[in-house]
Amino acid sequence: MANSSSGHELPTRRDYVKHGGAIITGGLLAGCLTGAKSESTPTTTSSDTVTDSNSTQTTAVDTSYEACLEPVGCLRFEEVPETYIVNNGEWADMAFALGQREGFLTSANMIPGFLFEPFGLDVPPVSETKSLSATNWDKEIFYSQDPDVILIDPNYMHKTGWDKAWDKSDTAEIRENVAPFFGNNILRRRDWHNYRLYSLYEAFERLADLFQERDRYEALAEIHESVQAEVQSRLPPSDDRPEIALVNSASDPGEGTFYPMRTQAEGVEMKPYRDLDIGSAFSAEHIEAGTIDYELLLEVDPEIIVFHWGIGTTGDTNSFSPEAFHKQYVAPLESDSAGSQLTAVQEGNVYPGAFGSQGPLVNLLQTELVAQQLYPEEFGEFDPEKFPEVSTDKQLFDRQRVRNIINGNI
Repeated sequence: MANSSSGHELPTRRDYVKHGGAIITGGLLAGCLTGAKSESTPTTTSSDTVTDSNSTQTTAVDTSYEACLEPVGCLRFEEVPETYIVNNGEWADMAFALGQREGFLTSANMIPGFLFEPFGLDVPPVSETKSLSATNWDKEIFYSQDPDVILIDPNYMHKTGWDKAWDKSDTAEIRENVAPFFGNNILRRRDWHNYRLYSLYEAFERLADLFQERDRYEALAEIHESVQAEVQSRLPPSDDRPEIALVNSASDPGEGTFYPMRTQAEGVEMKPYRDLDIGSAFSAEHIEAGTIDYELLLEVDPEIIVFHWGIGTTGDTNSFSPEAFHKQYVAPLESDSAGSQLTAVQEGNVYPGAFGSQGPLVNLLQTELVAQQLYPEEFGEFDPEKFPEVSTDKQLFDRQRVRNIINGNI
């Protein structure tokens, strides 16, 4: 464990966070976190004093505001943070959507940049960012990047076991000496996450409070609602909706090892499957077992196999490579004596799954992706050679409208 007295001094420009960004407790905290809409609360105070011939008038305006999120509570800021770091890409995606691309400093697990191209965003590849956690948390990165706010669930830092030498005191040191944490582990429910797990748009709304970008949030939420309504109106009857074998992309068909997953699990990573009402071909016993082999997979014999996170970067370029995906996942299935008997393999229904880490921008794109893969007769066939480009007639939302919102043309 790194010593909390590491010799780093509190930057004076952080005074507004150190003194103005303290957690507000008691009744106010309960009011911010009880499930009512969490809206930022600007505070304005004024005092006027008027005398006869020597009249004087004094007006003091407090422009501070609050942003609230479990587990950090309600934080008060004197000014809007300009720079930030994230651990998972969904928080970067949300910030980009709110017009905060320039404030992005670094990420540990970033969404591939090509998924932001339809929105006109230039996002550096992972190779060009300073990772927070190559093999453990790098405390010096936090100090050297010097963000105004850290968009990470603080409990993620010391409760995942990623860095066994890092404990709660290290997280506290970063909070006190660098910047406040403002994040919730919305990707998925973890064993230690015994507090509220926000939906994507619940978290997005609270980040909008932090960045004071309510208009952008509401405009994008309206597009999301429109896409959801469109999708729901076009889904086939429940009995005709598919059940898929969703397996983690860490699965190795060459070795006959597969990691089954729940399509309806909590967290943003399964949002497209939940929204499109996609069931799982696996039983609870299969999923709880952790791994299955070809024998069990053949017993299930799914009509569709999807490799979760599979649409992420494959091959040597910062883009999706259908050839690399086929080589890594499909070819071993086809060449295996048991794998070649699977219905999904024989019918060509083995797909790269959505990238699990997703904010409002990438989720819009991946809702289209999953709809085209699993309901091609209704939404048009997924074209892996062109993705993320989608022909206009297959698009569920107006790309230019989203670009305009990001750029402030609301």
